[in-house]
Amino acid sequence: MDLHTVEAVHRPTDRAGLQACLGRDAAVLAGGTWLFSEPQPHLRALVDLTGLGWPALVTGPDGAMEIAATCTLAELAAAGPALFRSCCRCLAGSFKIWHAATVGGNICLGLPAGPMTTLCAGLDATALLWGPDGGQRRVPVAELVTGVGRTALAAGEVLRSVRIPASSLRARTALRRIALTPEGRSGAVLIGRRDQDGRFVLTVTAATERPCRLAFDALPDAAALQSAVGGIDCWYEDPHGAADWRAHVSALLAAEIRAELT
Repeated sequence: MDLHTVEAVHRPTDRAGLQACLGRDAAVLAGGTWLFSEPQPHLRALVDLTGLGWPALVTGPDGAMEIAATCTLAELAAAGPALFRSCCRCLAGSFKIWHAATVGGNICLGLPAGPMTTLCAGLDATALLWGPDGGQRRVPVAELVTGVGRTALAAGEVLRSVRIPASSLRARTALRRIALTPEGRSGAVLIGRRDQDGRFVLTVTAATERPCRLAFDALPDAAALQSAVGGIDCWYEDPHGAADWRAHVSALLAAEIRAELT
């Protein structure tokens, strides 16, 4: 879709240039798959992040992985573990979307069914946010998305990257997804993780308004896990699934994940 109100497209090549471009009527552009999908009458400028040349994926000496906000789903799926590819496949989009949609864009939309939010929240990733004053801060991705279409990004902040700790990359994981139709939007996506020290973490997304992370020092018994899932208070409802259905199937999928990781 053409954005007829946009009067300028900026393509900064460094952080100073990026800060100079950001304004009230400007939007950050990475892949643009959502941005160009519907009218944006409030916009007057776009700020293209691709000119900054951020490496898509970098593995540090400690084994942690830094994923640039501009990393595409195709790049992530090709370079990452099987869980990365599985999360990418949760996106209801064509292969063309995979080669344009970005990790950062998917997270910053704050959509319940955002699979990059699912992946990063499930692996205890932290987001590196660049502030308009030249500062920066890190926020857990599980806390960055605060509701449907809402995030903890302050005015003028830009998501630079997400960092997945080495301990999460070494953990055993299991993913479950369900939708009302085979190619439909996710009704529930759950990731279970069992760390090498025995810790068990279950992250519920798509079925909830925000990521819900349930952590246990050891693998919980079936009753304790079901009780924890039943205590979630932000079940989401839209044409892709009723809230009570999402709560019910999430409990079933959680039990499957527990069994797989036992």
